[in-house]
Amino acid sequence: MRGRKKLFPSSKYVWNTLSNIKPLLVLFGTLFIACSEKQPENTTQTSSSEIERFLPFQSIDLNDRSGFKEPTDNWKIVGDVFVDRSKDGVIIPEEGQGVLVNLPAEGMNQNLFTGFEHGDIELELDVMMPLHSNSGLYFQGRYEVQLFDSWGVKDPQYGDMGGIYQRWDESRGKGKEGFEGHRPLMNAAKSPGLWQHIRVIFHAPRFDAAGLKTANALFEEVWLNGVLVQKNVEVTGPTQAAAFQNEKAQGPLMIQGDHGAVAFKNMHYKLYNEKAISFKDLTMREYESTGKVLPNLDSLLVVREIKTDSISPAWIANDYSQRILKYSGNWIVPESGDYLFDMKVNGGAVLLIAKDSLINLNGDYNIDSLGIGKIFLQKGPVPFELIYNKHTPWIRGFQLYVEGPEMQKYSIQLPSTVASDQEGEEDYSIKVRDEPIAQRSFWMHEGTKRTHCISVGLPRGIHYTYDLEAGSLLQLWEGEFMDAALMWHSRGEKQLGAPLGFIVSLHGDPEFAFLKDDKGIWPDNLASNPDFKQLGYEFDEQGMPTFLNEINGTRISNTLVPATAERTMTRRIEVVGDKEIWYKVADGASIKALQDGTFIINDESYFIDFSGSPSLEPMIRNSNGKAELLVKIPAGNQQLEYNITW
Repeated sequence: MRGRKKLFPSSKYVWNTLSNIKPLLVLFGTLFIACSEKQPENTTQTSSSEIERFLPFQSIDLNDRSGFKEPTDNWKIVGDVFVDRSKDGVIIPEEGQGVLVNLPAEGMNQNLFTGFEHGDIELELDVMMPLHSNSGLYFQGRYEVQLFDSWGVKDPQYGDMGGIYQRWDESRGKGKEGFEGHRPLMNAAKSPGLWQHIRVIFHAPRFDAAGLKTANALFEEVWLNGVLVQKNVEVTGPTQAAAFQNEKAQGPLMIQGDHGAVAFKNMHYKLYNEKAISFKDLTMREYESTGKVLPNLDSLLVVREIKTDSISPAWIANDYSQRILKYSGNWIVPESGDYLFDMKVNGGAVLLIAKDSLINLNGDYNIDSLGIGKIFLQKGPVPFELIYNKHTPWIRGFQLYVEGPEMQKYSIQLPSTVASDQEGEEDYSIKVRDEPIAQRSFWMHEGTKRTHCISVGLPRGIHYTYDLEAGSLLQLWEGEFMDAALMWHSRGEKQLGAPLGFIVSLHGDPEFAFLKDDKGIWPDNLASNPDFKQLGYEFDEQGMPTFLNEINGTRISNTLVPATAERTMTRRIEVVGDKEIWYKVADGASIKALQDGTFIINDESYFIDFSGSPSLEPMIRNSNGKAELLVKIPAGNQQLEYNITW
């Protein structure tokens, strides 16, 4: 094609020349260097699929309004909601249960309070904002996390989605009344009409026996749509429009109802106290050993034995030693109930409680492996043993976490005295400036490593990753472009790129297939599609790539460009062939056709707008336990265009 340079991927993996900028070998002997990901056949490990990684939350029942104090009529229980994205503040309910919606009207716009009160709390919920609407979550009825339609805001402030709202004091003087607002670290707000996930860890203010405040309220973490937007933010007093101006150890959660329409679902919480497990009669023995599997410890030479009050991998003084540490003693359990432990290790480890093996990572594991176990413990002393096998000379480290009744998950061991492998190192992020960037790397997609990926960073601040081997768009995101630390730091064994921003993940399956009819099973891997060929990619004069593929004689070209609207990507596909072929646009837990002609995908993760291709009408079907959005493309030369908005 004119004005384009064509590139063909070779059979051997070809790296973008950017990867030569960074050193591939920095310090061989650093903490937590990635090691082999394979595990010996004779080791066992409790997987997170067998045991939940966290203890269960309590739920706020949204089958009725009984979980709230004296709810007013602006608050209703419905089955679903739809946002008219062309009109301010319009949210349309559907009959049913499971969704809480605020439909304010004149004289009917009161706030809503939970029936329970809280001090320290972890809260998770889904919220939907109509166009330009405004609400808020007031912890203890006093400290607000802002809810606002902030889609497309380039410089978010405290009044935007995920902000900690300002305090207000008229005595400070005109123009100075507002103070102490905290803006989100980045704008992770989705488009109005999409469900957005919020997770907050909040700590109540502390008071002494005389009732004097000894510590301010603290937002430890606020997450919006999987992005950390607030971290360790202190609030010195109630924020503006709080229900109460005093401060206490307990208070109800308040949802603001006097500003705009808003909807909630999946409301869950955990209440925490300052509880922790302590040690008693703790002994550490250090043994010489080089084996990857733990031997009979009685057969090993004891290097030293000490009394201690903590566990830590830093007890091994020499980084290059190969050692086994065995900790024996008692945990003092503060309250009877279920306790969940999870552990990661470089090397091997076993955790025994009351002589029963709870976590078994005996063998060769890296820090990405997870061992997890849940056990009921009685209040009081409980015997335990922790055996850590540092069987490689240049790696050491383990991470052990615990949570229990009213106990927030925390690290039970002291941090290592050795710095992490990236502390003090240079920035490995790839910046996009005036021109697009294309970077080859491996890429993680829904827990699977993809090895033939190209990520494209655009000056507009919207980026994507495309899998050349599968011919599939994997992810879109907005924000900074890419972290290359796992490609360029130290030995760079993982060769993984990682997005730096707010992502939306797409299905990642082969996108085109020949089906007998609309009931044919979609191929989920390349083995099911042996006729697929990648034909390389071309760059136009602006540096925008087009990806070229062929399936059994049908040629396909793919181009992605940012649309004029905020956080919207336009996808243009050309298909040339003499046979009818099917295209999978999306799949997910649910796909729904909306009243405005768009489709909402994957439990409200993103919108698909097909108005650019009126002649090719998508169909929704259910197959293999999930919903799929497919388009049947006739033979000939066909053009397909649609928008993805998140």
